[in-house]
Amino acid sequence: MQHQAIKVRLYPTIEQQQILAQHFGCSRWWWNHALNLCVETYQATGFGLTQVALNKFLPKLKKQEETRWLSECYSQVLQTTTLNLVTAYKNFFEGRAKYPRFKSKKNRQSIQYPQSVKVVDECLKFPGRVGIVKAKIHRSIEGTIKTVTVSMTSSGKYYASVLTELEGDKPSKHTDGKVAGIDLGLKDFAIVNDGVKTYKYANPKHLAKHERNLKRKQQKLARKEKGSKSRNKARKLVARVHERVSNVRQDYLHKLSKKLVDDNQVMVVESLNTKGMVRNHKLAKAISDVGWGMFVNFLQYKLDREGKVLIEIDRWFPSSKLCSRCHYQVSEMPLDVRSWTCPSCGTHHDRDGNSAVNIRAEGIRMLSVLGTRTAADGGDVRPKLGRKSKLRQSPANSEAYAVLEESA
Repeated sequence: MQHQAIKVRLYPTIEQQQILAQHFGCSRWWWNHALNLCVETYQATGFGLTQVALNKFLPKLKKQEETRWLSECYSQVLQTTTLNLVTAYKNFFEGRAKYPRFKSKKNRQSIQYPQSVKVVDECLKFPGRVGIVKAKIHRSIEGTIKTVTVSMTSSGKYYASVLTELEGDKPSKHTDGKVAGIDLGLKDFAIVNDGVKTYKYANPKHLAKHERNLKRKQQKLARKEKGSKSRNKARKLVARVHERVSNVRQDYLHKLSKKLVDDNQVMVVESLNTKGMVRNHKLAKAISDVGWGMFVNFLQYKLDREGKVLIEIDRWFPSSKLCSRCHYQVSEMPLDVRSWTCPSCGTHHDRDGNSAVNIRAEGIRMLSVLGTRTAADGGDVRPKLGRKSKLRQSPANSEAYAVLEESA
């Protein structure tokens, strides 16, 4: 079975907005209360609370005078909040996320409907008191609707993320076709080499284009009295600028990733330590604005959908220091050096273009080692250099992994 998510804009009435605000508040309060129960229980007993144990508190809270308002919220919304909290704990203990945090009403609000949501006349029909909500469904919703997440942004807009289940299996992955190596940077966002030619895609610098407008609106917000209506209006204006920057960034990344996926069968990228790189205060804003991680995620799901392959090589692979012609490796390569000449063969290299060639060659080498591709398919493949590479998703079968493990 395949799963697909579609995000649509909602236009609730004033009455529906009030009901959704009540549901947002109930879900947020229950999350914070359940998280506090888990912390207190662990401090007292050394054990946590399961999903079943947490859900047993809900009927008691709905009968108490001070929390009777919880009964006005759709019951499955609160139960899904419990499931999300348990999942957050699981992700924390398995090292995928940080410890769960308490939620604030100032941040993005969201609730989930695990079932019973239907499409009615280009609208979404929700169970409970919300009812039919007008929606802008820009593409047809295919398959069986599983979970619908309703969210409200800081600027006051409502969205629904509809997760559907489609019949049929995912297309089988294969590597027959063009291989492209991608070097992600700041001067140019992406430098792509397909074995024949190198293409450069500019860095739009979305935040810099709106920085003056954002600064002016933030200054107005700072002058407003806390808790006043004018401050809330000014806050929404600032949120709209941030939302506009986010929208144009995602639009650019979606279009570029779609173009690259359409043109190639295998994409090779570097595993970048973005969290470590943003510690450089001189480059932190530019790195955060460029959206490398988001771009790789977009490539990942678009390639998966079409049976194509994404390879992620190790971040310590010396793609910039390596001569793509004779494989000579220089000892140092500062960031301000944008072109260099190889001391061994005398070839003059553009730093980013040479890096893209090396990244592509490393991806082809990894495929050939796994027995899924031969060296002749990609031309000259250099010997293995640098640290052990990482293959994010491998098209090879399990026997190939067994051979690798035995030989290691």
